[in-house]
Amino acid sequence: MITKNEFLALYEKYMSGQCTDAEKQLLDAYCDEMQLADEVWDDEEVSEADVHARIWKKLTESRQKAIVIKPLKQTSYKWLWAAASLVAIAVLAGLLFMPVKKDNITGTIVKNTITTILPGSNKAYLTLANGNKILLDDAKNGQLAAGAGVKVSKAANGLVVYKFDRKPNEQGQAGIPQINTITTPRGGQYQVVLEDGTKVQLNAASSIKFPEYFTGANREIELNGEAYFEVARDKAHPFIVKANGTQVQVFGTHFNINAYSDNQDITTTLLEGSVKMSKGSAAVMLLPGQQGTVNQNGSSIKVQKADVEANMAWINGFFIFHDQSIINIMKQISRWYDVDVEYQDAQVQENEFGGTISKYKDIKELLDNIKLTGSIHYKIEGRRVIIMK
Repeated sequence: MITKNEFLALYEKYMSGQCTDAEKQLLDAYCDEMQLADEVWDDEEVSEADVHARIWKKLTESRQKAIVIKPLKQTSYKWLWAAASLVAIAVLAGLLFMPVKKDNITGTIVKNTITTILPGSNKAYLTLANGNKILLDDAKNGQLAAGAGVKVSKAANGLVVYKFDRKPNEQGQAGIPQINTITTPRGGQYQVVLEDGTKVQLNAASSIKFPEYFTGANREIELNGEAYFEVARDKAHPFIVKANGTQVQVFGTHFNINAYSDNQDITTTLLEGSVKMSKGSAAVMLLPGQQGTVNQNGSSIKVQKADVEANMAWINGFFIFHDQSIINIMKQISRWYDVDVEYQDAQVQENEFGGTISKYKDIKELLDNIKLTGSIHYKIEGRRVIIMK
């Protein structure tokens, strides 16, 4: 352990960029210990809040406004958060060096290798009606496919756009549209503009089935997983999303549907306009700022005020957890980082957390933030994350 004066001196030198290699190693050693001698922090020369505020300011700037995840039920350990913040600063500043070991025979330096699990990216598969698949992240801008008067192209901004050039009755056929599918794998997300101008953004491990062009009274598509919709207005032709036995009908609005098959509930969060959510004989109208929830095995629809910030976080590049269980948190993490999750202890699954962090961080940094709460520990084996007490 180091004393208060030693810590303050090293911290000030670190902040001014004047630390020597030896001092950095001492600071590094402190970071590993995660503790300070309480008895030497009793005077009022520098308050706890003072030092914490300066460290937290540096951490916040380094993280570009991402906030450390905090547990809902915190154990009170003096200076834990100041120490945790300094560890994160040191990681960001490159002060926690990779351990090395010397080969006993050759005397060469061998670095310990750590598997890096990166966040997801824009990628998806377009499956055409004839069964052909196009990998969208590798496909170049320009025309991807054409048929029956429909051109599928990828714009410069990455959007996949469907353009219908001729009316169905001008094609010399019955005008029955073929069904295409866009699927995002785990670790992928993608945006598409449908033939009618409706914009759809797919979250990881999701898919939509939709016709090349819309015919009939309604515009219908099927969703599995999660997607955000900005529906093109057409009062004469309602837009309908079918998801795991639930139906959402809209005329022109912005909303999010979460209908992953491994979740107990299906939720619709409305941002703008109005929608009708129904399952079986039950139906409700949602207003902006409301959320409709129905259990996959039930039919009763619950309407409540939506946690819009948390529900739309994935669109804005963040994970936001408000009173979330570690199970629900790890479901989101596993889809986005394409990892499997294992729990070594049933009790650890009862922990709940709240906080905000960028979803474009390395998975280890995200998990380290949760670990700093003292509620869980973890280890990574390949692409498997093991959660333990």
